[in-house]
Amino acid sequence: MTMDAPSDHLIEIRGLAYAHGARPIFKDLNLTIQRGKITAIMGPSGTGKTTLLRLITRQLIPDRGVIFVDGVDISMLNQTNLYKMRRRFGVLFQNGALLTDLSVFENVAFPLREHTRLTNRLIRHVVLTKLHAVGLRGAADMMPVQLSGGMERRVALARAMVMDPDILIYDEPFVGLDPISMGVIVRLVRRMNDALGISSILVSHDLQEISTVADCSFLISDGKVAASGSPAELNQTSSELVKQFMHGMADGPVAFHFEAPDYEEQLLGRDAE
Repeated sequence: MTMDAPSDHLIEIRGLAYAHGARPIFKDLNLTIQRGKITAIMGPSGTGKTTLLRLITRQLIPDRGVIFVDGVDISMLNQTNLYKMRRRFGVLFQNGALLTDLSVFENVAFPLREHTRLTNRLIRHVVLTKLHAVGLRGAADMMPVQLSGGMERRVALARAMVMDPDILIYDEPFVGLDPISMGVIVRLVRRMNDALGISSILVSHDLQEISTVADCSFLISDGKVAASGSPAELNQTSSELVKQFMHGMADGPVAFHFEAPDYEEQLLGRDAE
């Protein structure tokens, strides 16, 4: 199944529902990601942001609803076309997910060796170019165990970029980065989108960095899109939920404290009587 989507609609999600066991994650989620833009997905912990990325790449199957990628209903793809579609994506996983028995160079080269017939000379050129972009060309011969957490994520980013994908997915890309590395990565994300015309989906809790790089942000809560717009527009909203999230307040629609007995009674031991 295909849809006659406007050319600027890269990914469109309609009426998405998904539950993990008895726990509903999404309920009638509707969301559109524009081509050539940096789209941020935000929300409180446990709202399914990483799950949404897995649904978009069809690692998970929704209980209801449809996901279009470039006008194609991904649920209708056979295995061959699904793999072809996935090659359009580059993914920076939340934990980096480097292969521990391969060097930095070979981790970045891995997708090229698996999916292309490039010569070793060309692979070396491409890999060193990507490592240089993240500031780690000098670490090419190191093993993952020798890297700091921030360096691991930068290597993982180089690997995500190595196939020059149409769509880059970043799952918490700023975790573990020092301010210098973070600034470099933020500028790199922006520069790649502007220079190469790719599209980026960025899941992050780092509101300050999102506000400098995202073209559009979606705030997900209670299984649906609670708000959307540019970071500046979200900062001006009257929604109590959005205010709570954007300003990091404990009090608001999203409960900070897990459900528990009365605080005073529990401290005094009355609940044990």
